[in-house]
Amino acid sequence: MSEDIVTKHKVVYIRYTVLDDSGLVRGQQDMPIGYVHGARSGLFEEIEQSLDGHKVGDRVESYLSPDAFGERDPDLVIEEDIDNVPPQIRHIGAEAELQNENGDVLTFRVISLGDGKITLDANHALAGRSAKCVAEILSIRQATPDEIKSGFPAEQGVPQLH
Repeated sequence: MSEDIVTKHKVVYIRYTVLDDSGLVRGQQDMPIGYVHGARSGLFEEIEQSLDGHKVGDRVESYLSPDAFGERDPDLVIEEDIDNVPPQIRHIGAEAELQNENGDVLTFRVISLGDGKITLDANHALAGRSAKCVAEILSIRQATPDEIKSGFPAEQGVPQLH
């Protein structure tokens, strides 16, 4: 029976949805994604803890604190004259990659428009905000020693919840 329960050193496959504090979907993984429970896979600790003890078919909600995705950096928010921005990104939610003086490329999202100005933000959409993750457990099995060492199932790459 314990084979069917999420416990340490089990390979767990889930699919999930991440919602911001206003209920807006900010991330979704419909394809099964796996990790090794309790093996430092990089999955948020709050999510892993909430999955502990559950079984296949369970839907589990986890809550992430405002610091989970980092603090908001005001230096990553820029305001520009709208005329200096290409027309195809002059709408809320549009994204543009911009390079800074160090050669780093950042992805900016349009967060506001008005009075001839456009505001772009390169912070993670959930930086400084609470979030909820709803995960459905799809399968559970014992991990191999190599999987325990890596934190990941042999047949798949890194989980996307971080």
